[in-house]
Amino acid sequence: MQIGIFSVGENPPNPITMEPISEYERIKGLARIAVHADQAGLDVFAMGEHHNPPYVPSSPTTLLGYIAALTKRIVLSTSTTLITTNDPVKIAEDFAMLQHLADGRVDVMLGRGNTPAVYPWFGQDIRSSDALGEENYALLHRLWREDVVDWQGRFRTPLEGFTATPRPLDGAPPYVWHGSVRNLRVADLAARYGDGFFANNLFGPVSHFAELVRVYRERFAHYHAVSGHVPRVGAGGQMFVRKNSQDAKREFRQYFANMRVYRGAGSLEQVIYRTALTVGSPQEIIDKTLGFREHFGPYDRQLFHIDGGGTPLDVVLEQIDLFAADVLPTLRAADQSVANARELEQATTPAQ
Repeated sequence: MQIGIFSVGENPPNPITMEPISEYERIKGLARIAVHADQAGLDVFAMGEHHNPPYVPSSPTTLLGYIAALTKRIVLSTSTTLITTNDPVKIAEDFAMLQHLADGRVDVMLGRGNTPAVYPWFGQDIRSSDALGEENYALLHRLWREDVVDWQGRFRTPLEGFTATPRPLDGAPPYVWHGSVRNLRVADLAARYGDGFFANNLFGPVSHFAELVRVYRERFAHYHAVSGHVPRVGAGGQMFVRKNSQDAKREFRQYFANMRVYRGAGSLEQVIYRTALTVGSPQEIIDKTLGFREHFGPYDRQLFHIDGGGTPLDVVLEQIDLFAADVLPTLRAADQSVANARELEQATTPAQ
């Protein structure tokens, strides 16, 4: 399993002083978070895409290109890239360019977005979201795999003899995840193309996201029964860790109260109980994260959101250090145990 962190680039005021944080400070801070995650040994850093205040990452590939020059081994991804309101030609070119700059340490998570106002800003109609996303991805898939593309569709001007440049590094397109909060058509699309599916696993019961994963695996088996392709599942999560549970909850309350997504959702304890949010000691983070397997089965990528609500940069960096020292080794050991058990089962199962 790959284990890492993601950010949506929210930039609310400081929760203690209520003073605004400059866009410059926040953007530079995101780069520092990614570099620190790389140095701490995490596997993935993913950046969201938003085009409305108080968010800052309107151009995640620009930010990831900068981060690529500062990091050594961490995989750089998005969380998510809007397949509905971005031109697939530009997505193809931007991520191929990022592949070259990052020496291949790149994949992409595609999604429909959850901000309705974005659609008219980019000349689209949200009522066409599903059809638009599927058509745009069909074109993107071809642009990365065919040197010359002739194409005509419903939502953009035709292409005739078009070549996207640069070509994917070593001829291998970036690996694609399709992320969703609730849309079963996204799960089906991921399965149809043999791509990965990322269940966002935030702000709702884990059982809800487990249903998305179940549909993805079922549709994957339908489309690829004899192909040998293997489904890949990723999951989100949110955490705040301190040496003991009391300190973690006491400190996190101010950030929790500053997060727009939790307004009206109930108390901190209620949200922890109902969702994947985990606030507590290292052992609590470990126990709840390992419990996700009961819902998703063995899965391939776990990303945590750790910088919401105006959490100061120094606190975010401390979170990475605590996680890397006190949580990550146990999660990796447990994952290796599961992998060993699966290998043993496969080796001792009689051939059909």
